[in-house]
Amino acid sequence: MKRSAAKRWLIEGMVQGVGFRFFVQHKAATLGLSGWTRNLSDGRVEVYAAGDEERLADLQQMLNDDEVKAILCGRGGYGTSRIIDRLDFKKFKESPKWVIGYSDITVLHCHIYRNYKITSLHAPMAAAFNDEGNKNEFVLSLKDAIEGKKIKYGIDIHPSNRKGEGIGELIGGNLSILAHLIGSASEVKTKGRILFIEDIGEYYYKIDRMMLQLKRAGRLENLAGLIVGGFTDTLDTTLKFGQDAYEIIFDKVKEYDYPVCFNFPVGHQTDNYALKVGTGYKLKVGKNKVILEE
Repeated sequence: MKRSAAKRWLIEGMVQGVGFRFFVQHKAATLGLSGWTRNLSDGRVEVYAAGDEERLADLQQMLNDDEVKAILCGRGGYGTSRIIDRLDFKKFKESPKWVIGYSDITVLHCHIYRNYKITSLHAPMAAAFNDEGNKNEFVLSLKDAIEGKKIKYGIDIHPSNRKGEGIGELIGGNLSILAHLIGSASEVKTKGRILFIEDIGEYYYKIDRMMLQLKRAGRLENLAGLIVGGFTDTLDTTLKFGQDAYEIIFDKVKEYDYPVCFNFPVGHQTDNYALKVGTGYKLKVGKNKVILEE
């Protein structure tokens, strides 16, 4: 993704919505983005915004349209995996645009990075703009990313952190999706890269199972670093699992020596910084501060 074009997109770009609901009304304007949104499919089918064919056609339209410079997803949910293999990225590859979102949008981030090495944005979606959310630093970090500004975040330390420094391309997203993509054409390779993970509403034993899946597949070996974001609304069974989410995750990587940062502001929460998937970063987990910068 060429950074030099980012400010031009900010001035001339059209922003359209895709995701669980395929429309975003006036959200871009709250960040000072010019352009406009237009409604797409609005035919809800059970848990989806519309049927697979309609959602596929809508997203394909946006990927192909040269006037569309960014696709701001309405929300996550579930369903991207049902259409990802039928999307044609030929025009997108020739004329890249920002794909913005998180949660189920992790499928798009991973697929685009794995197959085309194009940067996308793991970042707040449309709902984050509500109730003057466009004024908080996390939504504003999305604006900074779109404008092409170099990212540098500094956060407080966590007692479970493992100190160290690592440099590599940043990849990752929702843990459930990352485990789901293993063995598929959308799976990302982790060797020499900084991996970030987050999730919501998962039982502790399921987090343990997903981390074991990544580990057994070799995806936790030889990382340049690990960033652990929010694991919100976690659940336990009647018979207690005995570890919380962070303890489970650290247990799976304790034998390695790369830096690990816990409680990074990314995930299903208000504190959700924009991260450029596929871009090179430096992670420094220090005694008094954690720094992540391009």
